[in-house]
Amino acid sequence: MNKSSILLQEWAINKIKTEYPEDVALLVAVEGASVNNDGHGEPFDYFVPATERGSELSQTFIIGGVGNDLYPRSWERTERTADLDDRATICLGKAKIVYSRSPEDVERFESIRERLFQNLADPHFVYRKALENLEVAMSLYKTMVFEEKMYNIRGLAGFIHYYLSISVACLNGTYDDNWHVAIIPTMKKWQDLPERFIELYEAILEATTAEELKEISYDMIASSRHFIAKYKPTDTESVGEVDFHDLADWYQELRTTWNRLYFYCKTGDKDAVFGDACNLQSELSIVAAEYDLGEMDLLGAYDSRNLHVLAKQAEVLEKRIIEAIESRGIQIRRYETIEEFLQANG
Repeated sequence: MNKSSILLQEWAINKIKTEYPEDVALLVAVEGASVNNDGHGEPFDYFVPATERGSELSQTFIIGGVGNDLYPRSWERTERTADLDDRATICLGKAKIVYSRSPEDVERFESIRERLFQNLADPHFVYRKALENLEVAMSLYKTMVFEEKMYNIRGLAGFIHYYLSISVACLNGTYDDNWHVAIIPTMKKWQDLPERFIELYEAILEATTAEELKEISYDMIASSRHFIAKYKPTDTESVGEVDFHDLADWYQELRTTWNRLYFYCKTGDKDAVFGDACNLQSELSIVAAEYDLGEMDLLGAYDSRNLHVLAKQAEVLEKRIIEAIESRGIQIRRYETIEEFLQANG
C-alpha cells in the first residue's frame, strides 16, 4: 500500500475502535482492486456490521480523484456469497481482514469462506449454479433479440458473456477472480472452456453491428450449453430423493391429456393437437429432468400433414412413464368402470 492508503486504513480502524467498538465485527480489504496504483480498495473495501447501528459507518468520498466506498456487507450477504448467490465472489474469496472485533468474528468469517470453497468442489452444486447462470444469459438474449439501440445491445452482449463466464468458472471449481481488469487473462487460467469461448468474447470486443453481436451471443450460449451438459453429474444423487408415487399421481392427472391428443390426431385437428402437445411437452420435460427419465421428445414428431406420427410418439412416451412407475412396484390407480372404482374405494 502507498502512504495515503496506509493513513486511510488507520483512519477507518481508529473510527471503528472509538465510535463503533461493539457495532462493527470486521473491516475487510480486497486485494487487486487498485488500477494504475491508485490505491483503490487496498485500505478497505467493506465492513461487517455487528449491530444495526454499525451500518451508520457507511460512507463514500473522493480523495485525490480516487473514489472510496466504505460500505456494509452483512453476515447474511456473506453467506449468500459463499453459496454463489451474490455476484461479488471475490469479496469473500480474496478477502483480507484488516480489523476484527474478536477472534470469534474472524472464525465465523473464515468458516463462511471455507463453505465457499467446499461448494466450488461439489460437482452437484456447481452444476446447478452453472444452469442458473445459463438461464440468466438466455433470458438476456431473449431481450437482445428485440432490442434496436446499439448501446443496449452491446451491454446485453457483455452481460450474457458475464453470466456464461460464471457458469464456466463454477464448473472449473473457481470463480471470476479479476477485479477491474481484463477478463481474457482470467479465462486463460481455467482448465476447461466451451468451444471458441475466448474467441467469441474477442469477437464481441471487435463487433461493429447489432447483427454481429446478436449472432456472437447466440453462438456463445449454444457453445456454453454443450459445455455445461457434459458436466452433469453421472451419479443419481437427486433421483434417490424423489418419490415415484408423485410421478404416478402426475400421470393419473395428465392421462386425459393423452386421450385428447390421441383423439385430435385421429380427427386431424392440427390446431388442437399442437396446443395439447405443447402443454404435454412442457410437463414431460419437467418430469424427465426430475426423475432422470432421459430425453422426452414429443414435439419433434409433430407434422401437420401426418399427425399419426405424433400419436405414435406420444404412445411411446406414455409407455415409458408407465414403465418407470410400475418397475418400482407402484400400482397406477386405474379402473375400467365406475362400479370397479366404487367397489375399490367404498
